[in-house]
Order: sequence, then C-alpha cells, then structure tokens
Amino acid sequence: MTKKPIWSIVRYCALLVIGNAMFALGFNLFLVPNSLNVGGLSGIAMILQRLLGRGGIGLYTAVMNVPLFVIGYKRLGRGFFFGSLLGMACNSLLIDLLAGLPAPQVETMLGVIFGGVLTGAGLGLVFLPGATTGGTDILARLLKRHLREVKMGCVTLAIDTVVLILTGLVFRDISKTLYSAITLFICSRVLDAVLYGLDYSSVALIISDRYEDVYRAIDKQLDRGVTFLEGRGGYTGAPKTVLMTAVKSRQISELKQLVQCIDPNAFMIVQPAHQVLGEGFKRYSDDI
Repeated sequence: MTKKPIWSIVRYCALLVIGNAMFALGFNLFLVPNSLNVGGLSGIAMILQRLLGRGGIGLYTAVMNVPLFVIGYKRLGRGFFFGSLLGMACNSLLIDLLAGLPAPQVETMLGVIFGGVLTGAGLGLVFLPGATTGGTDILARLLKRHLREVKMGCVTLAIDTVVLILTGLVFRDISKTLYSAITLFICSRVLDAVLYGLDYSSVALIISDRYEDVYRAIDKQLDRGVTFLEGRGGYTGAPKTVLMTAVKSRQISELKQLVQCIDPNAFMIVQPAHQVLGEGFKRYSDDI
C-alpha cells in the first residue's frame, strides 16, 4: 500500500479542523440562539437538549453516532468508517468547546443567513479532502442499500426534512421549521460552491448546416474544443452533424452571438453542467 505524503495528511487534518470549527461557530453563534438547525444528527441533538434541558449538543451527537458507526463499519468499508469517525469526533468536540462563546444579538433572518453560510462552508471544507461528519451520511448510505431506486440526495433531504419538522413541533413554533428550511438551502448551496467552485460551466449542443464555420469560430474565438456527433432529423430523416462544446458561464452570451452571426437558423441547446473536468477546466480528483 502506497503511503500518503506528509503534506497530504497535513492538508487533510487542517481542512478537517478548520471546516468543523467553522461549522461549530455557525451552529453555536447563529443557529442555536435562534432555535434553528440544518438537519442531521446535530439538529436532533439540539432537539434532545431542549427536551431534556441538559447536556451538550456535541455529546448527544457523538452518542447517537455510536450505533451508526457500529453498523457502518461492517457495511460501508473501513476507509469511509475511519474518515467519518475522525470527522465526527472533531465535529462533536468543537461544537461543545465553542458552545460557551457569546452569541451576537441578531435578527432571526440574519442568523439564518450567516448560520447557513458558515455551516455550509465548514461542511464543504470537511468534504473537500474526502472526510465526513458521520451521522446523516452514514444513515443515508445505509438506507440507500434498501432504497436502490431512490437518489442519495433524496434520502438525505427526507431525513433533514423530518428533523426540521420536529424542530417546529418541539419549539412550538412553525416559523422555526420554515426558517430552518431556508438555512438548510443556503447551507447546501454554499457547500456545493466550496466543493465545485463558483465558476459554473455549461454544455451547448448546436445543429447547423454551417457546422464547419461554427466549429472554427468556437475554436478560434472562444478557445474551446468541439466534439462532432452524428445525428439524423426525426422528421426528414436527413443526416445532421451536432456540435457539442463546454464553455465557461461567462462565455455563453458570446457563444450565442457567434452562432447567430454565422447561422441565424441554427438550433442550439444550452444547459448548465454540474461538473466539467478536463483540459481548460478542473482536473479530476478522487476526493469529490
């Protein structure tokens, strides 16, 4: 087995600590004071603390993770198990260590925004090197084994939705559920931004009789590669050449104008791309 270089281990640990610290700060300073959460076991732990009137949220989170880790060790693999265990321990510890910090007095909506941004950025840094915080990740993966036709994101969303509803019931305020839903949305968007970057890309499919001219213009003016796809018109049955190209979001307007100038009758479909990997874009990584 090849050993990881020391800088890789240092980076892993640094992102784990910084990410969990950001999550703990957002959770303790903005979410807990406003009775908000972003779902998961930390949200359940906050509800338990409210019901029992004692104990630390981090401690409750760690205790609830124990049975999940016992089951997950056998079913999800050692690599995922140890990465999640380290992330969970760091997360639980920092939540309780930073719980005593004085929380700023802010309006609920400001708590929603700043809490969502900090927790989302923190989780993004934790997930970046391939670690997790356990909890919902393990539960979702275990449930997915029995719900193979359901997407992982839907399983996680269902779990978080139940936690948000319970938040409103326990605190006897439905607005807590609604505010927490906004927090969860902000958290997920910021998390994606950290993992996949803010510079989103798009994929364009172009059908034009002047496809050679369009290809040369894209290659020369936009400096983007083009793939030729062979197609056939459904109505006429005539063969068609379809151009497929990936461009940065800032190049979409230029691409549309370019195609319009060359062939006003061209048919073009532009759709957002979740990730574009390769030359001119991001390189592939095993971590995300």
